[in-house]
Amino acid sequence: MKMVIEHTKYPRTKQSIAADLRKLGVKRGMTILVHSSLSRIGWVNGGATAVIQALMEVVTEEGTIVMPSQSVELSDPARWGNPPVPEAWWKVIRESMPAYDPQYTPVTRALGQIAELFRSFPGVERSEHPNYSFTAWGKDKEEILHPHSMEFGLGEQSPLGKLYDRDSYVLQLGAQFDSATCFHLAEYRIDHKQVISLGAPVLVDGDRVWQEYQELEFREELFAEVGESYKREYVLKEGKVGSACCRLFSIKEAVDYAEKWLNQFDSKIQTRKDSTR
Repeated sequence: MKMVIEHTKYPRTKQSIAADLRKLGVKRGMTILVHSSLSRIGWVNGGATAVIQALMEVVTEEGTIVMPSQSVELSDPARWGNPPVPEAWWKVIRESMPAYDPQYTPVTRALGQIAELFRSFPGVERSEHPNYSFTAWGKDKEEILHPHSMEFGLGEQSPLGKLYDRDSYVLQLGAQFDSATCFHLAEYRIDHKQVISLGAPVLVDGDRVWQEYQELEFREELFAEVGESYKREYVLKEGKVGSACCRLFSIKEAVDYAEKWLNQFDSKIQTRKDSTR
């Protein structure tokens, strides 16, 4: 907190954040997928509450605000690496892990305070995927969130797929391209894909069960490079919200570009492999 205050020239407020959002290009009636870092915005009077209220005031209920609300901790301990747990623990963890519940399962800490608080705001709903859920508020929240396919949870039958089909935008409030969830949708559309089996605890007719499902082996480690390349080729709206460097860009444009970039990347890798045979 001390560092945030030291790097804030003047208190940020709901009103100043709303003004900055409008200057960036956020408008009434927009559909936006928000990635955020509260600390990068600076010291905000009211914290995450003020930021969410500013977003709602600008977009209004004529639009829709969507945020990722992933809960990837509800997963197979055999895949945990940060930190790993002893193999002797795996069975009891799988058998006793609480089931996903959209009402109270917390958002993965890495998504930040704004995403965690947003899920509990009045009028906000959450999709049903135990690992890759999204929250939404506004006009089209029902159509975007439900249904959310268990299989391939960030693919065509997910909220991401529905956002792509709308005139939707990504709003990065201090967030970087490595957290651009929309790039995952491109991973389902490229030629090279690795399908894996995952599992999570869910409620089925009120009973907790461990449910396995198919998913892709994601490659988030490439997203920063994808984003920087995308930024060089397209004009993105950029500006400050508080102290945070922010971007506003089209989901459809970004996903189409990421699909092209990933296919070219994989083609180059394959060419190198072929040349060494």
